Amino acid sequence: MQSRLFVPAAAVVVAVTMGAMTGSAQSPTPRVQSERAVAASKSYTPPRTPWGDPDLQGSYTTTNENGVPLERPNQYPAQGTMSDEEFHRIVLAQKERARASAGRIGGADTGAGPTHWYEHLDAEPTQLWMISDPIDGKLPALTPEGQKRVQAARGARPAQQTRFEHFGLYDRCITRGLIGSVIPVIYGNSLDITQGPGVVAIRNEMIHESRVIPLDATPRPSSTIKSLMGVSRGHWEGNVLVVETTNFTDRTQIGINGNGNPHSEALKITERYIPVNRKTVRWEVTVNDPNTWTQPWTFGLPLTQDPTQSVIEYACHEGNYAIRNILTGAAAQSK
Repeated sequence: MQSRLFVPAAAVVVAVTMGAMTGSAQSPTPRVQSERAVAASKSYTPPRTPWGDPDLQGSYTTTNENGVPLERPNQYPAQGTMSDEEFHRIVLAQKERARASAGRIGGADTGAGPTHWYEHLDAEPTQLWMISDPIDGKLPALTPEGQKRVQAARGARPAQQTRFEHFGLYDRCITRGLIGSVIPVIYGNSLDITQGPGVVAIRNEMIHESRVIPLDATPRPSSTIKSLMGVSRGHWEGNVLVVETTNFTDRTQIGINGNGNPHSEALKITERYIPVNRKTVRWEVTVNDPNTWTQPWTFGLPLTQDPTQSVIEYACHEGNYAIRNILTGAAAQSK
């Protein structure tokens, strides 16, 4: 059986930083991309399942958007002035720099692994950043409660980890959260959509998340019943699959690899899967947590259908020597 092993946390940080530097100059803006996707979906008629729903089934990847940050980098105007021609020239140049950087990192003693681990070296990102609303491409301000939650999360993870609980949920092979499980990193960016009458199943390659989403009026459990991935219910708006998820714990964060701002239990996530053409579905996500941010915010990116990028086993626990080694080293150092 094929498998992908867990990469130590330090390696992920190095790789994501490298991706952020190499994938940040793109055009047009996420708002323009969203508008184009909606317009394309109105003229595109997706195939139908035997029971009549739009057929979005298949294996998808987000690898092309690797390194694209959630927020707008300050060097780019919110409205975007770059032409498509200029954009493609920049992407080509950055591809070459990404390959050179990956070669240097893979050859160094950084824990980032050999070059062949990097699945995004031919990535062709489609936008400058992910957030389309607010229009300035920046996260809304945190509420006072949200600020306290961020400070508490930082305090819970000291520079020197000496206890298992000092590590994040991803480091511990538990989850990257609903959003972090889709936002791309250096590898493992596949997801699968499978449909049945009245139900959609979405599987993420990392870390092995599976969501079975009823498309009928199945009642949600009590608000006292919570989970790390929440409770999802879906419905169709024309050809667009809309999924609303609530009943979250406050243990996950929103960002790349499940890192970012910690949210509250009041979080509600609304996803829109917009079919653009035979190979592309745009994933638009609205995050609404009044206890954390002063207003809802929306981001999006394309999911590209690729049958060669099927979901395979992600052997996270089996290859996760990082925590054991870090704790062993910390104990030895304390002596």
